[in-house]
Amino acid sequence: MSRAVSVCLLKGGIGKSTTSINLARELAHRGHEVLLVDLDPNGHTTTGLGYGEEFYSEAHLGDVLLDDAELEPRELILDTDFEIDLLPSNDRIEQVESDLGGVMMGSARLKQRVVDPLLGDEYDYVVVDCPAARGKLNDNALYATQNLVLPMRPESGALSGLEKTVKRLIQPAREHFELEILAVVPTDLRDRLDHERPTRRLIEALVSKPNIASKIPNFGYVDPQFFEDVDNGTWDDTLPKPGIRHRSAIDDSIREHMPLRDYDDSCDQLECYDELAEIVESGEVDR
Repeated sequence: MSRAVSVCLLKGGIGKSTTSINLARELAHRGHEVLLVDLDPNGHTTTGLGYGEEFYSEAHLGDVLLDDAELEPRELILDTDFEIDLLPSNDRIEQVESDLGGVMMGSARLKQRVVDPLLGDEYDYVVVDCPAARGKLNDNALYATQNLVLPMRPESGALSGLEKTVKRLIQPAREHFELEILAVVPTDLRDRLDHERPTRRLIEALVSKPNIASKIPNFGYVDPQFFEDVDNGTWDDTLPKPGIRHRSAIDDSIREHMPLRDYDDSCDQLECYDELAEIVESGEVDR
């Protein structure tokens, strides 16, 4: 079954691009044809894969999305060295954001002109890296994919970013079309869970909300009873280490302009990205 998915959260610096790149790469590693679409004006996915020059190219995604479009998306798609194709962002795509507000069905352009023509025909999966702010580009991503992966880092504002995303993006969208959260992904975690630190605060908050807990991948989930046992001094087993853990290899892979698998295929966190790819395949977390 083909599927499109947006990697999204209304907060910057929480690992959207890293998650998008490695999710797309693991889907490809599992034998699928995958298109990675960079819809973020910052272009971290585009530059993170080593296509800095293309970020400043004359032709860009706006030439596909706007009324006077003369380009087919295939003319912009790049064949990377990592078994995935990339539709890059551009330094002028921010102008496209405002231009989309003045065109007919401005929130449906990505679906009409990119996803519908390519998904299921040329690609099994389309992964969209979204902007960190509300606007027509995010509206396009949600309508085109109707499936979400929400990455979260354990830092100040992470939970408010999730709440903002639900209230300002997801709930309004659901008034017009179906929109499914496939996974809430704790990422770049470092601390122990028996310390009152950002990692514990994030995981404890997520697993305490049943509607969110059911969306947490197995690699990020901890039974809420664990925190009571730790606080009561009755936990006598190995401390769990949930989430995608911080590894220098993950940061280094982006600096070297490649997915984690291609930089260091021995990194233990590849198992997490593989499970995330499996969730996207199946359309749900299998607890």
